[in-house]
Amino acid sequence: MMAHGALIVGAGQAGLQLAVSLRDHGYDGPVTLVGDEGSYPYQRPPLSKDFLRGERGLDSLLLRKPELLRAKDIEVRTGTRVTELVAGESGGYANTSEGVELPFRHLALTTGVRPRRLPVAGSDASNVLCLRTVEDARRLQDVLGTAHRIVVVGGGFIGLEAAAVMSSQGKQVTVVEAQDRLLARVAGPVLGEFYRRMHEKRGVDVLLRTIVTGLGVGSDGRVTEVVLSDGKSLSCDAVLVGIGVERDRTFADQLGLTWDGGILVDQHARTSRAGVVAAGDCTAAPNPFADGAVVRLESVQNAVDQAKAAASLCGAMPPKPGVPWFWSDQGAVKLQMAGLTQGYDDYLVRGEVDSETFSVIYFRQDRFIGIEAVNRPTDFMFARKVLASTGEIRRGSDTVLADPSVPLKDILVPS
Repeated sequence: MMAHGALIVGAGQAGLQLAVSLRDHGYDGPVTLVGDEGSYPYQRPPLSKDFLRGERGLDSLLLRKPELLRAKDIEVRTGTRVTELVAGESGGYANTSEGVELPFRHLALTTGVRPRRLPVAGSDASNVLCLRTVEDARRLQDVLGTAHRIVVVGGGFIGLEAAAVMSSQGKQVTVVEAQDRLLARVAGPVLGEFYRRMHEKRGVDVLLRTIVTGLGVGSDGRVTEVVLSDGKSLSCDAVLVGIGVERDRTFADQLGLTWDGGILVDQHARTSRAGVVAAGDCTAAPNPFADGAVVRLESVQNAVDQAKAAASLCGAMPPKPGVPWFWSDQGAVKLQMAGLTQGYDDYLVRGEVDSETFSVIYFRQDRFIGIEAVNRPTDFMFARKVLASTGEIRRGSDTVLADPSVPLKDILVPS
């Protein structure tokens, strides 16, 4: 079969954006987007918030309406799982679980990540859930119809966002976290302690430095008890697992791509193999906001930016690297983060933490590198803007910087 067009494996945020960007940049060959879920590409962040609360349906989450994709001549194959990729010097083909062969001239991998499973017996029970896809969210909604006691394993964003929704619905929620603070992998100690107190104030029990060592399964095959590392146990009606994600390296191995905890790509989203690009959560890449270190970012911003860069398939110049930014809504508390704060050596709190309106400013060698803003969108927006500017942003007066009445734009000025 003659190889032609662009095949994009993975129909999430990055895959959809790449398909659209190719057309926007004049790519005139066939563009095929393949995803193993049964729906068109949709937004994942609302699944643990508005969708879980029942305030939004799938149609409102779609990234593009099907008719708009058809108008751009983008073929979307839903419910299709690619099982094998074969590539040569001038293209190749993909085999699918339906026995269909899909040829390509150019290949893009936007396969995302999958939730890490709880490594104990009983984790496959019907009331042990994760939250990554719309089907996951629907299963959780169904379980919550009758469940009252919920154990959330993992104190990351997904678990805490879902905990906020469930506790607001009157559920008895316990969060079990193995580390010594919440959000330990992605945020600093001030934020971790803030969220512990915030959730506890709203009725959520938080157990730190605690590991799930077993699950008690009843005669009906459902988990009724969570066994903890301190010898205690928690009775439960359901378990939600949010202990991180894994990247599948199957396609990288099939194609001989360089792997560094993810598919290694450059600023153009190019892999180590000519004609193959990758974007989104499945990748690892040098990041200028981490002083060039290779990092793995799981965010909408990174997925969109890398997908736009991956349009280099048709000769498009990549956009300027964007400032990494993230957000999390947990009840009425909105967190917005900009920059990469790993390796910070000092921080300063701006405002009163107990007011639930504050920012944490991070420095490395007196250089501003990032912010965590809680219900302070103006701080976040300016910090993101100044991080994108040229020149270093040096630390000024701590007294002035800590004063929330003084606008950041009057304090953080590029040199």
